[in-house]
Amino acid sequence: MGFNSVTRVDDAVYIRNVIVSVYDKTGLADFITQLLRLCPEIRFFSTGGTFTALEELLGERAGVHLVRMSDYTGQPEMKGGLVKTLDWKIYLGLLAEPYDADHEADLARTGAVAFDMVVGNLYPFPEAVGRATGFEDARQHIDIGGPSMLRAAAKNFLRVAPVCGPDLYEGVVNALERGRGALDLAERARLAGQVFRRQAAYDSAVADYFAEKAETLLPASYS
Repeated sequence: MGFNSVTRVDDAVYIRNVIVSVYDKTGLADFITQLLRLCPEIRFFSTGGTFTALEELLGERAGVHLVRMSDYTGQPEMKGGLVKTLDWKIYLGLLAEPYDADHEADLARTGAVAFDMVVGNLYPFPEAVGRATGFEDARQHIDIGGPSMLRAAAKNFLRVAPVCGPDLYEGVVNALERGRGALDLAERARLAGQVFRRQAAYDSAVADYFAEKAETLLPASYS
């Protein structure tokens, strides 16, 4: 199977369809309010506790601007929230590349949304292991869906903006102000770089924990 080669992209991408699924909700309310101001047609697709927070924030506007992700995918969340966002329609909407007729046909065939932004952050594994009572407690804090969505969005920065931390919100708002509701290619690439840098550090923390703790903690954690 050969790789697609993208030769045409739009510098400016207007933000209309956004996935929001965050553990750390610091600054989220203000960021969502700013996105609504700058991108009046925006829709937020969300899960779990983030959906509840956005529903409360949006109030009467939730019916227009908020979509429960399980309603979009047609699949309920797995018990314990283990699977919420690992779905074909979501990743098609993240990875479909610009000006690709086959990808456009896949979007149309499945009724999938082409997402313009992912707002996410990861379970705080390094902090969690400091409080963990055993290996199982630490294992539960290894994030799967968040890194997957952010990584997909970062790979397809040609069309999608990945926002992987509250410290980036102000810069994104400023860029949207300059772009009148759109983010340019350079800004999307900058955000993609942040994703890969932070995920590398996250994965290193998980790997270090396995290397340091597995031998001593595994026997006591599982019968």
